[in-house]
Parts: sequence; structure tokens; C-alpha cells
Amino acid sequence: MRPTREAARELDAADPLARFREEFALPPGVIYLNANSLGPLPAAVPGALDDVARRQWGERLTRAWNEDDWWHAGLRVGDRIGALIGAAPGQTVAGESTSVQIFNALAGAARLRPGRRVVLTDAGHFPTDLYQAKSVARLLGLTVHAVPATELTAAADRHRRDLAVVFAAAVDYRTGELWDIPGITAAAHEAGALALWDLCHAAGVVPVRADADGIDLAVGCTYKYLGGGPGSPAYLYAAARHHDALDLPLTGWHGHARPFAMEPAYDPAPGIGRARIGTPPLLSLLALEAALAPLERAGIDAVHAKSSRLGTFFLACADALLDGLGFTPITPHDPSRRGGQITLRHAEAYPVMAASKERGVIGDVRPPELLRFGLGALHLSHTDVFDAVETLREVAAGGAYREARFQPRGVVT
Repeated sequence: MRPTREAARELDAADPLARFREEFALPPGVIYLNANSLGPLPAAVPGALDDVARRQWGERLTRAWNEDDWWHAGLRVGDRIGALIGAAPGQTVAGESTSVQIFNALAGAARLRPGRRVVLTDAGHFPTDLYQAKSVARLLGLTVHAVPATELTAAADRHRRDLAVVFAAAVDYRTGELWDIPGITAAAHEAGALALWDLCHAAGVVPVRADADGIDLAVGCTYKYLGGGPGSPAYLYAAARHHDALDLPLTGWHGHARPFAMEPAYDPAPGIGRARIGTPPLLSLLALEAALAPLERAGIDAVHAKSSRLGTFFLACADALLDGLGFTPITPHDPSRRGGQITLRHAEAYPVMAASKERGVIGDVRPPELLRFGLGALHLSHTDVFDAVETLREVAAGGAYREARFQPRGVVT
């Protein structure tokens, strides 16, 4: 099919997920291609937050811990996220920041392999992941070896005698390339190590099979494709087979076996409950709970199928409309090898994006030359994709980006 606006409309007319667009509060005149940084506002969230603030907190005060079950919210929401990443109940908990969860998961994983001193990670990992890996290594006397994601399997075999953990992201945050989760996990296990996955750019857009693929631990944020909102709490998945031995370095009273006994010595709760730490950010956590509903109703397989169709159409549009204008797609054309975003390289990435935003097309930039476009399947249409690429063509062909106002600092992840 030739990529035209008419072709886009035909695809939209056959889209089984088109009705979900109404469930997001998007500003008029905006084509939002940045769900890989921050998902758009689900329409149900403001009402849910109003109820939490006015009725639960405002009227019930501390009684809401029991009457509205605030106490179990992290476990309840964790199970719902777990279902979206292929995890059976009782293995996922929501709360804390992504950085805290990465630190806890990586240190906990290393402690499950005492005597082994090597952490193997992706050299192209998101910076926070690399910072945390090096911090955990300093504290526990480990060594971090960073290699390209394509070399993780071979590197796991090289370090097999001393390998404790393989720590990688399911999707490359810059290029949108999807890595081989089951294959790399199997390579870690063959070397006697554990596999820890960062699912930030995968959960909610790519079908993850945490249990089926044998993942040991996983961490993810919730403000991207899960739609939890800015700063919404992260989650930790730990396979049930590790629960009894899981020794997490950051512990708090919520993770105690008898939290209200106020005992001076820490006794971890059974199961994934031991991964709770302190009082969670209830407003954000309950906003996230409301945000998950559209994704759950649509189903992750259907979401992934549409995201793949949007990505294929985006690349076809780019090939047809942007030829000769300095754009180079770096995301794989093969849908089985990509997550939920398309990345283009352009020498003037910042001003090109700034000029596009001035015209209502919102993506983001990773320095120095990468333009990223997140394909949120529940709120985007093929017509949006065509119009976005057409806007890029107009910006580049007309030289409008040379006059665009832009500020490279402070761009969110």
C-alpha cells in the first residue's frame, strides 16, 4: 500500500482499537508521538485522583488505609502490571522510583549468586542503569563488564565461571530495537547467572513473557506506555522461585513480616511482599491503578499488533516522503525486532524537533542526532502518523528548522 493520507484513513477504518482514542485527554491540534517518554493522560485519572483526594483522604483520613485498602495497593497494582508482563500473581510489586527498584533488584540478584563477581550489562543501557550497576558493584565488590547488547550472549559464555547477573534493557531506549529476551535469559542461565531486565520501554507495548521466558527479576517505570503519569512509581518483578532467598539491601517496615509489631530487627515478609520498603506515594500509585484500565481491556497482544502496524506505516512514510532530506531510519524495519518507537537520525535533530513541535507534532530527541517517535497504539491513528511525517517533510524541505526555537537542556526521558 502506497503511504498516502487516503491509505492511512483506510487503515484507521479497519482499526479494532480506534475507539480507545476517546479514553485519553489529548489537547486539540496535537499529534503526540512521545509515549515512550510520558504517556498521555488517561481520561479516567483526574476523576480517580479527585476521589482519592476528596473522599478517601479528605473524608476517611487514616481510615482509608483499611476502608479503601491503601495498605495493599502496591501489591494489588503490582499484580495488574504483572499480568501485562506475563507474570502470575504474587511476583510483582509497585512502589518506589525506578532507580530504587533497579538498585534493589541488582543487589538482590547478585546476593543470590554469592562468590560470583561479574555483572554483565549492555554498554548502550540507559544512563541510570549503568550508574546503578557501577554503584552496586562498588558496594558489593563486583566488576561490571559492559558490551553491546548484540554481544551479551557470547560475553555470558566468556564470563561463565564468575558471572552473577546479566542486566539489560528489553528495548534500546535510543533506537527502539527489541533484544532477544528469552535467548539472553537462557544464556545467563547456562552460565549459572541470573537475568535482570529493564522493561521501561517494553511494558505496555511489547508482549513480555516473564514467567515463560524464565526471567529472574525485572524492573520498569510506569509513566511511559503504562500511562501512570509523571513520576508514577516503578515496579519490581521477582520470580517466585527466588522469594525465599531474596535478600534485598533496601528494607522498610512495609516489607516486614509483622509491620505493626514495630520490631527492631527486620524479618522479611513472605513472597513478593518483602520487596515493599516504605510508605508508597499513594496519589501516584492510585492514579496509576486507574490508568491501567484501557490497556488491560485492549490486551497487550492487540496493542503490540497495532503498534507494529503503525511502525511499519511510519517507516513507509519516511521512505517515501523524507528521501533526500537528511533523515535516516535506524530502527529495524522488521517488526519482530523493534519495540514501540521509531527513531530517525538527522544532523539537525534538535531544531527539526523544535520546529515540528511548533506545528503540533511532539516527539523527542536523544543527543546528538536522534529523533524519537513513540507509537502509543491506543491514542494514535495511521492518519496521525502520516501527518507527522508530512510535517517533518515540510520542516526539512522548507528549512523552517533553521528558525526554530529550541533548548537542548532539560529534555525528559
